[in-house]
Amino acid sequence: MPVEDGHRVVCHLDELLAARGMTVAALADAVGVTPVNISVLKNDRARAVRFSTLTAICDVLDCQVGDLLSVEPR
Repeated sequence: MPVEDGHRVVCHLDELLAARGMTVAALADAVGVTPVNISVLKNDRARAVRFSTLTAICDVLDCQVGDLLSVEPR
């Protein structure tokens, strides 16, 4: 479902964290960002994400960007 600003990118961080038994706080600590920044991404409110942050999240969660993000059909 598209969000208010029209983008269709959906974050699957909830599912990835649950599958790994990890909290937002633990991920934020491991990645080196604030829990608020992880929450913004997790709740599909992010307007931009640094490649270095995506890389760190994928390293910590042992996943690919395509596991973390998808684009909803039109």
